[in-house]
Amino acid sequence: MTSMDSKVSVLMERYELGRLLGQGTFAKVYYGRNTRTGQGVAIKVIDKDKVLRVGLTNQIKREISIMRLVKHPNILELYEVMATKTKIYYALEYAKGGELFDKLSKGRLKEQIARKYFQQLINAVDFCHSRGVYHRDLKPENLLLDEYDNLKVSDFGLSALAESKLQDGLLHTTCGTPAYVAPEVINRKGYEGDKADIWSCGVILYVLLTGYLPFHDPNLMEMYRKIGKAEFKCPNWFPPELKRLVTRMLDPNPSYRITIAKIKENSWFKKGTNARKSRIESQNKDSDRASCSSEQKQEVIRPPNLNAFDIIALSPGFDLTALFQEKRQKKEARFTSWQPASVIISKLEEIAKLLKMKISKREAGLLKLEATKEGRKGLLSIDAEVFELTHSFHMVEVKKSNGDTLEYQKVLNQGLRPGLQDIVWTWQPEEQPPEQIVQPSVQTVQPEQLETLPPQQEQLP
Repeated sequence: MTSMDSKVSVLMERYELGRLLGQGTFAKVYYGRNTRTGQGVAIKVIDKDKVLRVGLTNQIKREISIMRLVKHPNILELYEVMATKTKIYYALEYAKGGELFDKLSKGRLKEQIARKYFQQLINAVDFCHSRGVYHRDLKPENLLLDEYDNLKVSDFGLSALAESKLQDGLLHTTCGTPAYVAPEVINRKGYEGDKADIWSCGVILYVLLTGYLPFHDPNLMEMYRKIGKAEFKCPNWFPPELKRLVTRMLDPNPSYRITIAKIKENSWFKKGTNARKSRIESQNKDSDRASCSSEQKQEVIRPPNLNAFDIIALSPGFDLTALFQEKRQKKEARFTSWQPASVIISKLEEIAKLLKMKISKREAGLLKLEATKEGRKGLLSIDAEVFELTHSFHMVEVKKSNGDTLEYQKVLNQGLRPGLQDIVWTWQPEEQPPEQIVQPSVQTVQPEQLETLPPQQEQLP
């Protein structure tokens, strides 16, 4: 029994760690509780030395990058990343309902329940594909359920981004779980990630409805042969539209395999979606009406928080940067300020007016400044985004989003920097050397901690 099992441990003064939920070769997952909000989370603890030893650095970087891209109600959310010298921590959404696989181990699901999970799966996968993300390991073990019985896609460790394609426009890494892998992946001739994911979704749909796999054989090569020829049979009780859907998803020729857009048009798939959509829209309207009056009384500027991953990415001297983000040439400028977000934004608006620039977009913490055609030669767009480091300490990132770089540098150095000097504490990176880095747990950073990096404390499982 570990110390984690016998007593409560606190991670980064932020999370109380409790029981062990599961473990693998390189990671353990614990139940945790946010000490500030009381929210239940899952804490994934990865051994950094093991990751480096077996060459999984790129996989870790890719998984974190992808989970930051895919924010969706049916995708497990990554709240923040933390690190010490020996461990990497993910604070993840806690799926109280466990794995969908556990439900399937008791037998097939009722048709309407299977359809609900399948609809949520397709919506999540469709969102991933719209962001250029291909999961490549979709299976019931990687589909979790929250306390409201909603599906959550998890485990993006084998996922690929669109830029992973080779010159032929295809992916070439053979990965995934054999029974759920598309035939073109097995053939190792290159494949399209979205079509491979659709095949896996087809296998999952079949399993949800029948309780068993469409392709199964104790001999792996024989199972691959069945997959390659799509040798399976739909039960007689499948409705015709469902049988057509499964057959088209499990077409061994990816060129003829159904697309997600066509899946959503299938009559079996669409059952119940209109009523559910109406309920959601009604709830959203009620919520909008309730919040509208308060917004009219007072507009509250609430900038986004920077999580630990963002802090690490902004800190070139931190020794774990290579685990999380590819090196790139950064052209943006940043400054920190003790002023409230409302004061910072008001100051930016004031300077924009003096520079004859208009505010074309204004969201929580984000301003888009644009030079008018009369004011300057050519159209220049500058984004200024305010991030909350602590309750009273903010960082502002200023970057060119469109226009001439020399014109941007002129506006930055001759307009923004002098105009902001009365609210700026320090500009980055010029006035903040690499060793002056905040502790990698954002919510526990205090203003005085910005001066030096305190010794790492190993409050580990």
